[in-house]
Amino acid sequence: MTGQTDSDLERPEALDKGDAAGIIARGSATPEEHALIVRDRRFDRNALVPRWWHSNDPVATAWYNSVSASLPRGEAFFIDTLREFREGLPPQLSGEIKAFINQEINHTREHVAFNRLVADHGYNVESIDQGIKVMLALTEGRPKEFNLAISIALEHFAAIISRQLLTDPRYLDGADPVAADIWRWHATEEIEHKGLVFDVWLHVTRDWSAWKRYKTRALIAALITRKYFGNRIRDAIGLLEQDGYSRRRAKWKLYAFLWWKPGMMRRMFTQWATILMPGFHPWKHDDRALIRKLDSPYSDAVMPAE
Repeated sequence: MTGQTDSDLERPEALDKGDAAGIIARGSATPEEHALIVRDRRFDRNALVPRWWHSNDPVATAWYNSVSASLPRGEAFFIDTLREFREGLPPQLSGEIKAFINQEINHTREHVAFNRLVADHGYNVESIDQGIKVMLALTEGRPKEFNLAISIALEHFAAIISRQLLTDPRYLDGADPVAADIWRWHATEEIEHKGLVFDVWLHVTRDWSAWKRYKTRALIAALITRKYFGNRIRDAIGLLEQDGYSRRRAKWKLYAFLWWKPGMMRRMFTQWATILMPGFHPWKHDDRALIRKLDSPYSDAVMPAE
């Protein structure tokens, strides 16, 4: 994508990767040879994952449980959104949507099973799922492109969390092995398909002005990420209260975990903020080395992404 300005990257008139193939509108940074792989992993349903499965730490466990409980309904939303646009897309994008849907179906299945284990430990996670339902209900009656912009924001948030999990072992150190494997597998596929929704957006909004396209996606990214992150904090605090923490203590402990040590939110903030910039594309940060690390039988020998 060398030689292009930010305004060029928001302009959809031409095709970058072969007009004959009609693949992706201008602005895509997805590597030409990149493909989505469906890894149909099924994790041990009988594993005795402990109540505080992450390092015997209720705070770390509550955060990841909050995220996991939000995923099944959120991923169903992504699937439904892309199905709305699949007809009439260039063949490559249409094929990638099929792979994306299969990946997300597998993620949903495994997190439903994981969330059942969490519930078996006595946690009420149903309210978390209902909270996602309420948040997504805000899209009703709006143009379907609105749902696509929401999906871009949430997929970007998922991708940068996934990058953190795969590049810094501290985040899953001490976690139950079965639970940690679920998160690493899911994180790998989130990175792998991180550019698809954006590439569909580029095609669908090819007749929009550069300003309308940028304004819409950046504003929605700021609003929906703030709401989603705020809800994850709220729900993690709720899980800690179920463990007997006072609300004040739960909030303090969780904020220390997220922003101080290990401080994932602090470390990923600038990565998240790239979505607010003109010319943004998820694949401007090339994470393919992280995907190869999971797929390689010699994962320790594969260099991590920068």
